Order: sequence, then structure tokens, then C-alpha cells
Amino acid sequence: MEYLVEMKNMTMKFPGVVALDKVSFNLKPGEVHILLGENGAGKSTLVKMLSGINKPTEGEIIIGGKSYSHLTPKDSVENKIAIIYQELSVVNELSIAENLYVGKLPYKKIAGMKIMNRKYINEQAKKYMDEIGIKRSPNTLVQDISISEKQQVEIAKALAADAKIIIMDEPTSSLSIEETEELFQIIEKLKKNGIGIIYISHKLKEIKQVGDRVTVLKDGAYVETRDVADIEVDDLIPMMVGRKIKASHLGNEAEIEKNNEVIFSVKNLTRKDGTARNISFDVRKGEILGFAGLIGAGRSECMEGIFGAKPISSGEIFLHGKPIKIKDTYHALKKGIAMVTENRRETGFFQNFEIWREISVTMNLKKSRLAGFSGLVHDKDEKKMAEEQVGRLNTKCSGINQMTVNLSGGNQQKVIIGKWLAVNSDVFIFDEPTKGIDVGAKSEIYDIMRGMADDGKAIVMVSSEMPELLSTCDRIIVFRNGEISGVLTNNEATGEATEETIMRAAVAVD
Repeated sequence: MEYLVEMKNMTMKFPGVVALDKVSFNLKPGEVHILLGENGAGKSTLVKMLSGINKPTEGEIIIGGKSYSHLTPKDSVENKIAIIYQELSVVNELSIAENLYVGKLPYKKIAGMKIMNRKYINEQAKKYMDEIGIKRSPNTLVQDISISEKQQVEIAKALAADAKIIIMDEPTSSLSIEETEELFQIIEKLKKNGIGIIYISHKLKEIKQVGDRVTVLKDGAYVETRDVADIEVDDLIPMMVGRKIKASHLGNEAEIEKNNEVIFSVKNLTRKDGTARNISFDVRKGEILGFAGLIGAGRSECMEGIFGAKPISSGEIFLHGKPIKIKDTYHALKKGIAMVTENRRETGFFQNFEIWREISVTMNLKKSRLAGFSGLVHDKDEKKMAEEQVGRLNTKCSGINQMTVNLSGGNQQKVIIGKWLAVNSDVFIFDEPTKGIDVGAKSEIYDIMRGMADDGKAIVMVSSEMPELLSTCDRIIVFRNGEISGVLTNNEATGEATEETIMRAAVAVD
């Protein structure tokens, strides 16, 4: 069989690091080939060779019978390769049609002047939009559509470029269950048209739903390629991580019940914009409290209100039984509240900071006065503190001088957690803490959270993944339409919290 692309013995060496070591990979027409592995396994390095971003140290790429030692971005485009990154590259200020043709807008001449041929791009865009199922006008600004629709625009953009190979990097990380199903239907249409898809995901349950073959990488090396029909998902985990993963990270229910000390309380909190209304809950010592609900149900909005990122109209917050006032995020930091945000690349860390600066920034702010305008920095002490947190959390990096942005997703998350641990925060809010993180790093993050709860921290966890909530949280609060619709204990004795009971509370049934 002739492959759409064949990669042979791909090797990528950086100073002191072999990121990819003689890895081979191929893609058939009309198939979804899953690329699987922990963060740092080499998946992104491999696909960036196809997009022309990475130039391999060794290896051969064969497309359409032609051999390349490496691809340039121009070669990639000419060979009909498109990549849809986890951080979508659409331009919010442009229309859908303009996004499809950005960089190659067609023009016509009127009275000797070059003017964009809007009629043409709208007609062409509508054709691709209909094919994907985007029910919008081509003139709609991308800033006015949902995340799932933006992703569909990216796919339509690939079709407009006549792509034969589409790389999808964590395509469902920000999608609801319904939106994920819509994406899978689109992928089936693409397969029928002979388009090959390289699909990167950490959601193992998706493999059986969408994949045809799966290739596993580990530590930059090739492990195995299998037909999805011939393998069980559980068999892939040891291939990826080389160790067993703990199934449950629940606390000692008897100790939590016996202790019953309330660390953190929220009473009747309502956001000014009404996205979270009349919210009350307690977090007990040793407990991880989970928040479930559909996307847009108000969970993240509630946490932003608690953390001072968005204004509230009413409500009270208590820490160790004493009322505290949170005016903004600076006051939240000062009072001992930490928030690990959902979108770590945009709001979790500074893109231009080394690890040691990232970890020390919260300490500097906490010690400062006048909202950070007044205070001193001590590089030596800060680097020592960063070394301690990196070691404490087993962060994989070349050293504290490495840029945080260049770490894997799981290790970026550890750096973010480390900077809050460095200031000894009392309350930790984790919003989708394992988004885009591999199964091994997920287990490490759960262990860190459980250890923090055991140390007396108040742990709140927002997640859209029900298996994650059920294996990690001692109680689960369910949101619906900005309000609490259910509180479920998560233990074998009561059997209250199940995927079914969570979904029933999350979805209106009347």
C-alpha cells in the first residue's frame, strides 16, 4: 500500500538531549492514526517535522514517492499537510471566510485598484462550511463563535488548502461530550474523502471511538504500532508509562468524617454577571472537593469570583472560620488562596520566565506592598526556593534556568503548583488541572493534590472528566445553569456519586 506519508528513523537531537531516537511512522489514506505517549515522549517533535518547524538530525520523509531529509514550512503546505494545534490559531478579529483564506486572500481590480474579492471567498468558504457543518454566515467574526466552532473553522481552513494530511493535537481538550461527538462525525466524513488524520490525545477512551491504528512512543523512542481493533485501552498504559497507575486517589473517608474540621467556606456567593448564583459549600481537612457540570454551567465562573478575578455582587468567604475579603487576585494571594487556571498557557504562567522566576513571582508579590509596586527581590534565595519546589514535585527539566514554556504540559503544571506551594497557600483551586496532560503525569498531579489535602490544605477541583472526579474527589458538587444542583458523597458505602447520578444532576430532566 502507498502511504500518504512515511517517516523512517526520525532522530532529533538537542544539546544534551535526544528528543527523538530513530522513530518510524506512517499514515494511510482515509485512516485515523493515533499518536500516543506521555508528555515528553516525542509526539510533538515528530509532527513538527511534518509541519516544517523541526529539522530532524537524521531520518527520511517520503511523500508521494518523493524523499526528503527534512521539510520546510513551504514543503509542508505544498504537500497538503495541515496541523490544528491545541491552542487554536484562528484570528478572532477576522471573519470565518477571512480566516479560511488568511495569507492568500484573492483580489480583483476595480478602476485599477486591488480590492479583496469578498464575494469569492464567501462563496468558497460557504462550500467548506457546509461540508463541515458550520451553521454560521461566512461574515461572522470568529470572536463571536464557540471553541468547538473555532475548531471547525480550523478544519474548514485545512479543506480550503486541499489538505490530504491533517494533524489534530488534543482536539477535544476544550470540548463538551456533545461537541466531541460532532467532531468525530466530521472526522468520519474526512476519512471517507481519503484524508489521513494523525490524532494526538491523552483521552484514552477516544482511541476506540475514533482510531484505526495507534503508535506508542516513550521517552523519544518507538514502542509499538497496533490496530485499534486488536488492543484494549488498558493494555496501552504500561506501554506508555512503563509502570502501573494507581486507580484511586481518594482520601481516608473515616478520618475526614472523624476530623470534620472545616478549612474553607463560601456562603451565598453570587457573581455580578449572574453566571454563578447563591453558591455555598465547605471544604473539610483532608478532603478534595470536586465540581462537576457541563461546560458553561458556572463552575469556573464561580471559582473566578472566589479568587477575585471577576466581581461578585454578594456572598461571604471564610478561612479557618474567619471571614476574609477578596477584592482582586492580589488580595486572594495575600489571604492565602491559590488558583491553578484552566488555560495554563494564557493565564497560568509567564511565557518569558525561567522556572525559578516563575516559582518566585508569587513570593515576591506576597511580600510586596502597594499591589506589587513596592518590595525587594533576592535572586539567590529565590533560586534556592525554586530548587526545593522542583525537587519536591519531581519536575522533569534541565534545570531551574529552563524556560517554563519549553516544558511538557505536566511539568508546566508542576511549576504552577510549585509557585503556590512556595507561598504556603491555604486554599488551592484547581480548574481542569490535567487538561492536555498524559496519564502518568495525571497520576502524579492527583498524588500531589492528595498530599496537600493530607497536609491540611483546602483542595477544590473543577473537572469535566467524570472518571477523574470519581477517582480523586471525596465529595462532588454538581453545577447546572449557574447554581448547585446536587452534592454527592463519593464512597462505596453510599454509592451516591456515579457517572449517571452526576449527569442526572448536571442536565435538567423536567
